[in-house]
Amino acid sequence: MDKEEIADLIDTKHSELIHWLEQQPKDTWTHGPEGKWTQGQQALHLLQSIVPLNNALSLPKFLIRYKFGKANRPVRDYDAIVNRYHERLKEAKGMTFKGSQNMKVPSINEKQYILNRLQTESKKLQYKTKKISDKNLDTLILPHPLMGKMPIREIIMWTAHHVEHHTETLKNKY
Repeated sequence: MDKEEIADLIDTKHSELIHWLEQQPKDTWTHGPEGKWTQGQQALHLLQSIVPLNNALSLPKFLIRYKFGKANRPVRDYDAIVNRYHERLKEAKGMTFKGSQNMKVPSINEKQYILNRLQTESKKLQYKTKKISDKNLDTLILPHPLMGKMPIREIIMWTAHHVEHHTETLKNKY
């Protein structure tokens, strides 16, 4: 998938999620199905996952290479990344990772702020995706808590799927 397609996918997936969340009744933002995250927690989780990616992509590329290394395999396509993610989710058996454990329930007063931040971070990621060279997209790697080290192109494609995954989860619960 080329940079433009990835940036468009990021835009489409985030826009769909944000539009859907804006249409939901206020009480579903803070009250969810028993034992499951609320809409607010889902949105906060997605914000917490995109901010570190944008921060990492703001670092000098030599620092990313020094800290995490270079890819030792070809970049996987979108479908392969999605399949691997779902395999890893099954292996994790519902376990959540550091930033998402004991997730606070954002208040309804925080809803617009979280949605605005999510949209802003999405636009930043689209811009950074288009700006980074293809060589760096394919050779520089970043760590992912569930998937391990991934080339930047893969982690950005995964981000698009991650938003889709949570959007589908929300639509199936509400």
